[in-house]
Amino acid sequence: MGLNVLLIDALNLIRRVDAAQRDILGRTAEAYPVDHHVQSVKRALKECTPTHAVCVFEGQGTCFRSQIYKEYKAGRQPMPQDLELSLPRIKDAFAELGVRSVEMDSLEADDVIATLACKVESRKGRVVILSTDKTFLQLLSGCVSVRDHFNKRYLDEAYVLDKFHIHPYQLADLLALAGDPTNNIPGIPGVGLKTAARLLAECRSLENVLSQAPAMGTKLGQAIGKHEQDALMFQGLLKLKKDIELGLNLQSFRYHPG
Repeated sequence: MGLNVLLIDALNLIRRVDAAQRDILGRTAEAYPVDHHVQSVKRALKECTPTHAVCVFEGQGTCFRSQIYKEYKAGRQPMPQDLELSLPRIKDAFAELGVRSVEMDSLEADDVIATLACKVESRKGRVVILSTDKTFLQLLSGCVSVRDHFNKRYLDEAYVLDKFHIHPYQLADLLALAGDPTNNIPGIPGVGLKTAARLLAECRSLENVLSQAPAMGTKLGQAIGKHEQDALMFQGLLKLKKDIELGLNLQSFRYHPG
């Protein structure tokens, strides 16, 4: 059987499951239940049939993005305290399923997942990234897919073209121009998703858009030129790191169905 790696964006999954159960049950129990999280991972394992699986959590400490741009992810709702205190129990429950959890200091889970995905891809393996975070769509390829666990579907290039009117490799450029509210990145004033997609269809890349802005002779061109350095900074924040030295061995993530 070939290499088939399931990379779970752990907090994306856990917080979605937690929010759904709070809405349904309205509970504030002191003894936080972990069963719903366990069942969700069990279903993912059944549906994706991986040879290797790992839950990737956010690392402790400040990431490079927050050092570059202090407003990065500002305003996000904090994790409920009972959930945060229960994370060790949740990780233990995942380990009992045969799925190890990892986190790297000062690294976001997104970059760890991207690096692992590219490592597997270089070995001609298959990768399924379990997340509803659109950031991962920039990694889509013949070997790397993104699965929306909650809607039970794979998000492929056709999905990106239909939703954003761009190719996956242009996603960071699109959001650098139009902004990404999820990460508190404002983009260029006056540029929305439709305008950004049109510019990228014409120019192919952010760099080309910026170089052609003076020739536009419009308010849009002036706005782009004025915010050129901001756009490049936002692009750097939105691109996932694919070559971090993690010191992790894929063999330690081998999954043995019980």
